Amino acid sequence: KTGKIDEAYLESQNVSLITDKGDVIQIERYFKEKGKYKKYAVDTYRLQRIILINNDRFKLFLKNRNKPKYPVKRIVVFSIVLMFILFLYLWIVRSLKPLSELKNKIKTFSEGNLDISCSSDKDDEIAEVANEFDHAVTMIRELLQSRQLFLRAIMHELKTPIAKGRLMSEMLPDEKSRARMHSIFERLNLLIDEFAKIEKITSKNFKLNIKPYKMSDLVEASIDILMVENPERLVTIEIEKDYIVKVDFELFTLAVKNLLDNAIKYSTDKHVTVKILGDHVEFINKAEALKEPLENYFKPFHTSKGGLGLGIYIVKSILDIHHMELEYRYEEGNNIFTVR
Repeated sequence: KTGKIDEAYLESQNVSLITDKGDVIQIERYFKEKGKYKKYAVDTYRLQRIILINNDRFKLFLKNRNKPKYPVKRIVVFSIVLMFILFLYLWIVRSLKPLSELKNKIKTFSEGNLDISCSSDKDDEIAEVANEFDHAVTMIRELLQSRQLFLRAIMHELKTPIAKGRLMSEMLPDEKSRARMHSIFERLNLLIDEFAKIEKITSKNFKLNIKPYKMSDLVEASIDILMVENPERLVTIEIEKDYIVKVDFELFTLAVKNLLDNAIKYSTDKHVTVKILGDHVEFINKAEALKEPLENYFKPFHTSKGGLGLGIYIVKSILDIHHMELEYRYEEGNNIFTVR
């Protein structure tokens, strides 16, 4: 009635006037955002009950004089729930740790390392899986060891008669026959060495000796291990642009040798042309096109009419180790195998 605020009356009602301009601006904005900026409104702002009185004569923001009551029950409940979630998370992480270890063991095994053990003495599903996998690894390891022992025994037993045959061939009186027999036994000895390399490749038990070489030198070395008479009549090398590759010499020349051998064997004119083209090399021969997609010949012991036998499987295995690709196309009566 007097145009003044009766602060004593407000105090008796346990409320006080908000006079700080900054607080007034923030509270006014808050009420507007909440859609409560009316003639009379009540809301909670920063844990305090705020009363808005807004009319033509004045605008007031009043606050409860009591200290703000924090929602203790809510905080307690929230803390309990948070602790439960944290405990549950730690329990799940601990439970899944053996699964993560098993995954790493499986990854190691897939990379060719058979010297792993993942047996578990726990009584849960993960332990059961780990023990079954450990049993399977043991069985595979024993089978591989048995296979390696068998192959090594065969190769060892073959080397003895080959060595005796070479010795006997030296006693032949005819020079031409002696050279011929020597070449045959040398070829057999080379094949046994190749079988040993193939066995190591397939069992992933081969340590690569990577060095840089000219592609032309690798092709020449591969022709040498073909062990054929008059190789210049069977193989033509065309060098458009030579280049350097980082490979294991023994393995890569074995792969190239198999490509050359297949190209000569299945060509109509018993001839292969090798083109070195700067970043890849092509092996070209005149023959019928492959009857099946190239991928089918990557399988070991794949058989088909006019097939490529085990040679392409060996080539693919060696190129995979070197992160190289083998491509095939047929153009104008020519089979073209590309290594890049």
